[in-house]
Amino acid sequence: MDHCKEEISRVLAPLVMLEESRIAGLLEEPPAPEMGDLAFPCFTLAAQKKQSPAAIAAELGEALSGRRGECWEKAVARGPYLNFYLDYPVFSRDLLKKIYEAGSEYGRSNLGKGGAIVIDYSSPNICKPFGIGHIRSTVIGHALCLILEAQGYRTIGINHLGDWGTQFGKMIVAYERWGDDEKLQQDPVNYLYHLYVRFHQEAEKNDAFEEEARAWFKRLEDGEEEAVNYWQLFRRLSLENYDQIYDLLGLKFDYYHGESHYNDMLDDVIRMVQEKGVAVESEGALIVDLEKYGLPPAMLRKKDGATLYLTRDLAAAQYRHRTFNFVKALYVVGAEQKLHFQQMVKILEQLGFSWAQDCIHIPFGLIRFKEGRMSTREGKMILLEEVLQKAINLAREIIEEKNPGLADKESAARMVGLGAVRFGDLSNDRVKDVEFDWDKVLDFSGETAAYIQYAHARICSILRRSGSADPAWSDEAIAALGREEEKALVKTLAAYPEKIEASAASYRPSILARYLVDVARDFNRFYHECPVLVDDPELRRARLLLILAVRQVLKNGLGLLGIAAPEEM
Repeated sequence: MDHCKEEISRVLAPLVMLEESRIAGLLEEPPAPEMGDLAFPCFTLAAQKKQSPAAIAAELGEALSGRRGECWEKAVARGPYLNFYLDYPVFSRDLLKKIYEAGSEYGRSNLGKGGAIVIDYSSPNICKPFGIGHIRSTVIGHALCLILEAQGYRTIGINHLGDWGTQFGKMIVAYERWGDDEKLQQDPVNYLYHLYVRFHQEAEKNDAFEEEARAWFKRLEDGEEEAVNYWQLFRRLSLENYDQIYDLLGLKFDYYHGESHYNDMLDDVIRMVQEKGVAVESEGALIVDLEKYGLPPAMLRKKDGATLYLTRDLAAAQYRHRTFNFVKALYVVGAEQKLHFQQMVKILEQLGFSWAQDCIHIPFGLIRFKEGRMSTREGKMILLEEVLQKAINLAREIIEEKNPGLADKESAARMVGLGAVRFGDLSNDRVKDVEFDWDKVLDFSGETAAYIQYAHARICSILRRSGSADPAWSDEAIAALGREEEKALVKTLAAYPEKIEASAASYRPSILARYLVDVARDFNRFYHECPVLVDDPELRRARLLLILAVRQVLKNGLGLLGIAAPEEM
């Protein structure tokens, strides 16, 4: 569709005295097919021309009467809009050939020109199981890595592990008091989590526990051997467990730079904020006053000398810019951390870093549960591993029922089950809260990943039955496509590059996810109304080439969401 927008913009530019890029941005799709395929709204010109939008549209329609372009056949005024009707034989031929030749590269661009984008995502807290609450940061961040890479950026995925802080003092206290080496080796993370919950239960009855935890963390910060040994053990066992989850999701990070990675840089941060007069001492603590920005004060060092999460994030931001020279640094972190990132950016600005505004918080809503809010301290968690396995098991049952003769049911079940969980999150606008409901997450009907995956598998089946899984291209054959269902499908396919760009620009994978539902829906309408394996050889080839393009778009799009496209289900 971009090619058509460019052509129409070139035609209109001398008539309306606007830049082509401005015209292209104004073009929109009419609400009904009979009103054309692209419409230029004339409201923008009313003040300039001192005419009504309808009169301007009529003038433009008259000026273009009898003219046709490379991809459009006529322009007709309708009220305040000038509506363009595409030349579908030409449009379909050019688009489908483009998809045919580009294959897996269709939809990709070089918009980013190799610029580096650092993406901080997933970032679980050591000593705690991988709960369902971590799924949002993990799958949104991974999808953004893939989508931005498809736009020509060099993406650097960083797992900013929560591997430092007072929580480790708490864990050490708990293990010193109640720890069992044998139980730790049997089920490391769940056992550590059990101790973490017990600590908070006991701390409610005895304030001395919290003070003891802070003392142990200070010993850890000071590098005391015993504290460091505990920390290294807990970190190693936790990472081994997390890697199992990441392997299941088919996800790899470029760097595991957790909070602890920046410990040696904290003194430089403290010295810098003091030398530049950004921070001041207050009752023994180091504070940055942000009142003039409408923000509360930010603490960088406690009165006992311990640093905070914000201190480490300031060090991390400087390290990442120094190391990767990023054009953007994205933080895929829950919306509840909005204030933290506002403070971080303002402090970086005060330190004189021109790239501070390139540090962007990508917020997302909470996962809510029927049982109420989950709490790691209280031991209320739904484990992600259990969710993923349950999804795979259910997918296996459904596949066994629908296709008992399928050769590799296990592989298909993994693709479908894991895809369901990913898509169940990514199809929602990330800024909204998501209610976690087993029935919804594991529903394989309707607007789900399985719906899209099944459309892909059905196309693969048709191509196998046709005797040609990769039909040869034919310009002439495409001319046989003329049904409304065919036109609608072609038009939907044309929007794919725009949807990727929109997802990348807004950092919203949901735009691409919802688009793929549209592609699958339009394909199913076509499939039910337009038989593919007909006797007419030209029509048969035309429709085979059309569904080949649909398969490519579905596969490419699912891939950018981190979801597999099975050939059989």
